[in-house]
Formats: sequence, structure tokens, C-alpha cells
Amino acid sequence: MKYIFGPVPSRRPGRSLGIDLVPFKTCTYDCIYCQLGRTTLRTVERREWVPLDAVVAELKGALATRPDYITLSGSGDPTLYSRLDELIESVHALTDIPVAVLTNGSLLWQPEVRRQLHLADLIVPSLDAGANSLFQAVNRPHPEITFERMIEGLTLLRKEYGGAYWLEIFILDGLTAGLSEVRHIADLAADIGADRVQLNTVTRPPAEDFALGVTRRRMEELAALFRTPAEVIADFPGGHARPEFEATRDSVLQMIRRRPCTLEDVADGLGLHRNEAVKYIEDLISVGRIERLASGGKEYYAARPQP
Repeated sequence: MKYIFGPVPSRRPGRSLGIDLVPFKTCTYDCIYCQLGRTTLRTVERREWVPLDAVVAELKGALATRPDYITLSGSGDPTLYSRLDELIESVHALTDIPVAVLTNGSLLWQPEVRRQLHLADLIVPSLDAGANSLFQAVNRPHPEITFERMIEGLTLLRKEYGGAYWLEIFILDGLTAGLSEVRHIADLAADIGADRVQLNTVTRPPAEDFALGVTRRRMEELAALFRTPAEVIADFPGGHARPEFEATRDSVLQMIRRRPCTLEDVADGLGLHRNEAVKYIEDLISVGRIERLASGGKEYYAARPQP
């Protein structure tokens, strides 16, 4: 499938069937922590990046998997898709499975974007910094997106939208993990009025080497600073125990055991979306089953000898 991926287990909306609505690494931000690498097209242009009819047709074939949520996310920010409302309406016409939208929140200051999102059952925008300097350093937004606009959009959507509204906050060691910065973010989250806060950090190779993760213990300590109910959702090693995840992870391992593979080899060979393949590969690295190798300017994954 080109546009649908999963279901994959997630600590955000549960077992999730993903819909990818923009070309790979087309985004409004170029976040230093992104596990998919640097943004290749940073834009605020909203259009029908992929054909709506094709997306809906693929979705029909995947509904038998009965996920907990159908989630608009993927390789870039889904709010760049100009027919969001029509897509969500089409999903609701096909199934009673709720629709979640995972967005960086960068375009919520646009009334049309907020209007289209009102049809979703759950919206999870990001808030990664409490001030403009760190917003620029961490998210590296398109020039048209200011810190003030981003905060305004998060606040207006909460006032207008009656569904479930969570905030995801990415914590980075040496940048946003300090007590004063986290308290500032916590104050903004309370002012915005989110129902829940989900704290994340780097657990897979980020776009930039200087984007450093925070330990689970530290994340739990920081969660206690929020007045809004807060939980840690980072995929620390060993966090996936569901049978369907383990079965596909074993398939990835068997493929890599036969020969070293690139990320694209794994995704294409097993019919996985790149976002899915990253999760399985990094989980296998974390438990010492495979390792990274560099050759000819490419990154490969190879099986490690086991005792």
C-alpha cells in the first residue's frame, strides 16, 4: 500500500492504522529530533498531495484489521493536506473506528485548518518549546510560522473543538529538559487547556546528532511538573510486547539475517511503510540483534552474532 500503514502498536492512540497524506519528508518543520531524517521540502502550501480517492480505496481494504484508531500522520504534517475534512468524512462513512490526527500544530492558526479538524475524534498537536528561541532551534519552522502564531493556533483550536485534545511534548536533553523550560511549557499547556499531555523523547536516531534523549526516570520526574495530567509515551527499549509487533519484528530480523539491508530494502521487501520499518529496526538494534553498517554512502543493517 502507498498511503496506508499498520496497524502498529503505539502508546499514543493505541493500535493504530496510519494514513500518510504527504510525500516523504514534506513538512512545515525541520525538527532536529525527527526519526525520519531532515525535511527535504519545508512548505506551508496546502494541497491534495495524494489523490483522495486512492487513499479511501486503500483504506477500505485495510479496515478488516480493526485498529483502535485510524490515524492521520506519516512522513510529514497531515494538515498540509487540503482535503482533510473530506477524508475524515469518508472514513466516518466507512467505519465507526475513531479518527485521530497527529500534527505538529504549526498551521492551526489558519481558520480553515481548524474547521477541517473539527470532524476528528482525537487531535494530538505538538508543543516542544516554551519560547521562540528554542522553538526555532528545535522545530526549525517555515519562515511564515512564528512562535506566537503556533501558540495562538493551539489555543484557538482548544476553544473551538469539543473532542479529545492532547498535547505531545518532545523533551531534549541540554535543550528543553531543564526545570525552568519544562515549567514554562507546562504553564503553556495548562493555559491552552489540553485534556492530557504526552511526553516523548529521542529513542531512535534523530535527524541531528545533537538531539539527545532523556532517561525514563528523568521523564517521569518532569511529568510531575505538569498541572495537566501527563504521561510518558516514549518508545524506550523493550516497550513493545504485543504479538503482532513481535511477529513482524521477527520477519524483519529473518530478512536482515539473509543479507544486510537498507531501510528501503526492509520496507519494500516486507510491504511496510517506512515509518513502520523504522520502529522494528530500532527495536532490534536496542536489544542487540542487529547493527548499523555504512557502505558506499548508504546505511545498512546486519545481524549481530549471538552467543
